[in-house]
Amino acid sequence: MPSPDSGLTTRTALRVAVLALVVAALRLPINDLPRYFVLLIGSVAIFASPIQLSPARWFLAIAALAVSFGGPWLWPAPRIEEGHNVFVTDDGRSGALERGLPADAFRQMKVEFDARYPRDKRCAVSSPGCWRNGEFPTRPYAFSADAIFGGAEFSRRVTRLDFSDPLWQRLGFINEGYNWYGANDLQRNKREPRWKLLHPWAITMPYFVMIRLPGDFAGSRLCWRGLILWETEPGRFESQRNAELDCHDIQLSDAGRMIFGVSIGSPLEMHLQAAWPVRLHRAAESGLALLGAIAILLILVQARMRAMALPLTLIGLALLMIVPVDASFIGGWRPFDGGDDGLWYESVARKIVQSALAGDDWHALEGGEAVYYYGGPGLRYLRALERFLFGDTPLGYLSLMLVLPLAVFAAFKRFFTPRSALGLTLIFIALPVGTLFGSTYIHYVKWAARGFADPAAAMLFVAALVVLIGRDDAGPDRRFGPAFGAGLLFALALWVRPNLAPAAGILLGGAGLAALWQWQVARLVGMCIGFLPVLGMALHNWVFGHEFVLFSSNATITEAIPMPPSAYVAAFGELLRLDLAGEHVRMWVLQWARWLAGPSESFLMIPLNALAIVVLIRVAILRSFDPWLRLIAAASLVQHTVAWFYLSSDRYYYLVWFLTLLVCAVWVRDEGFGILQKQLPGITTALERHPARVRLERVLDWFARLTGIAAPRGRQMVRPAASESP
Repeated sequence: MPSPDSGLTTRTALRVAVLALVVAALRLPINDLPRYFVLLIGSVAIFASPIQLSPARWFLAIAALAVSFGGPWLWPAPRIEEGHNVFVTDDGRSGALERGLPADAFRQMKVEFDARYPRDKRCAVSSPGCWRNGEFPTRPYAFSADAIFGGAEFSRRVTRLDFSDPLWQRLGFINEGYNWYGANDLQRNKREPRWKLLHPWAITMPYFVMIRLPGDFAGSRLCWRGLILWETEPGRFESQRNAELDCHDIQLSDAGRMIFGVSIGSPLEMHLQAAWPVRLHRAAESGLALLGAIAILLILVQARMRAMALPLTLIGLALLMIVPVDASFIGGWRPFDGGDDGLWYESVARKIVQSALAGDDWHALEGGEAVYYYGGPGLRYLRALERFLFGDTPLGYLSLMLVLPLAVFAAFKRFFTPRSALGLTLIFIALPVGTLFGSTYIHYVKWAARGFADPAAAMLFVAALVVLIGRDDAGPDRRFGPAFGAGLLFALALWVRPNLAPAAGILLGGAGLAALWQWQVARLVGMCIGFLPVLGMALHNWVFGHEFVLFSSNATITEAIPMPPSAYVAAFGELLRLDLAGEHVRMWVLQWARWLAGPSESFLMIPLNALAIVVLIRVAILRSFDPWLRLIAAASLVQHTVAWFYLSSDRYYYLVWFLTLLVCAVWVRDEGFGILQKQLPGITTALERHPARVRLERVLDWFARLTGIAAPRGRQMVRPAASESP
């Protein structure tokens, strides 16, 4: 904490104000990597360093913001009008495309479509996932979130056109609800070989990209591979197909004319090599945004590089792990798989945004369902907010996943020395051993890239846990603000994934009872008010659907609960009759085997996972352990019972196995290693003297000194004061 006379502060409100100035300078939506990484590094600097209080500095920062805005406003870079959409047409179902596209261009694209997808080979309308019984375009040019603030005549306005892979062209309509799957002649995507790291997906949907150039681009060159429809005179289009990349000079007469790039029968690649005046103009505009944001940071933030080193390192490692899983998650636009939850959430989110922009607040709040059915009601709204902030990119969800390692480190640091917490966090991020126990970063990234709700809920839950129990052995903060933040984060986690309610209930209930016992009224009130928004799901279902459903209605469907309580009653009956091979007994054994197999879904892990459950029980019962650790163990045990009844899909249980890992790691330090020393002293001695362990300790020591988190070596018993016990 800075001294009162230093002219510096760490107040959250002023940090948020600086972040708002940086975002304003970068301009929304932040949908390219240079601006995003300035925002990312700037956010780390803001929240790891003190903020300047000097009014003169704030005046200079506002002046820098004015310059970054004023330049583009007075001298805007020339924009290209771009329109794009999926191209599908069937007998009697050409609709918006036929009505809105130039007749000659539509006719030529239809000929291309019919040749690539002959009528006699199209999927049957009655078959599941067939494109013919799904959605068709409702407008000639698709909605693009990139145009939310700048507007557009067609889909969006851009300053450049340069793509060899539509994955990085970020065509938002790809995930607008075209839910094709199964035996289908049209497919959404295809996974490329793993060695194509930067091009992990091939987009197989038929589509077009239309551009209309202003006169400023005269003297530029348009290069393409594939099929181009070039408007030679109003309403007339000449088709030009290049098997290899070829270029055409842009003349002044081409200004205002439409150029369609078509990807139906062949791939499409387009590069607009702008004339030098346009390039300089474009560089000046983007440069002002970046320089304005950097200037605000330099003026208002007293950057502490040692404090920034740890979060930046963890974020850098996280990005390195994301690339081999799905590089398109870092600023591209992955086509979600047909039939996946991710496609549904994104599709509904785009409808929410369009309803909000049209002033239809009722349908925007309704969120596509009068009564929530899908198991992550809040994710659709988070993805809608992402569209406002980051346009047609997954950078919002990426940000949550980059914060996850920081939250994991904070959770470990609550019970370990910073050095030990760092080692455990590095194992969580970078080593694949956690795939067996369901506690590795790759798991979360895989499902986040697919657009599922579980990773986002896990990140919010871990962050809520850290705020609830405190970041060090001093225990939780008694003030209203942190307690409110913990309650709100738990509420958001449940909005995103309601199946986390048992663990959240135990943690908040235990913390609330502790606050009540110690007469910490402000803390108790803060947790209650912060958690209150969780009732919004039931309120939504009552207002829009006139039904009382606490979270989402799919929680009670038969398919979601393969082992209901009635099945356990029947299984007990079979055991009383000594019918050990009874149907319900077999169901019971299989359900528990899947539970103990854990996220690895390997029955070989049952003994180890069963031992972990025993450790949870021991820690929860024994008063010798940290009381907050005991509360986490109890919450984990209650959350594990969900697997007794519910589906055993691995992604549902990553969080509870992470909490289990946290408890077991502390138990190993406090008891397990001592037991091992007594029973197998030779093994423990070999482990302590192993060269790999020595090298790892040296690296951790060096990094701990570098980042200023160095702590005394050796094991540390964490015991909060008795007054802070839950």
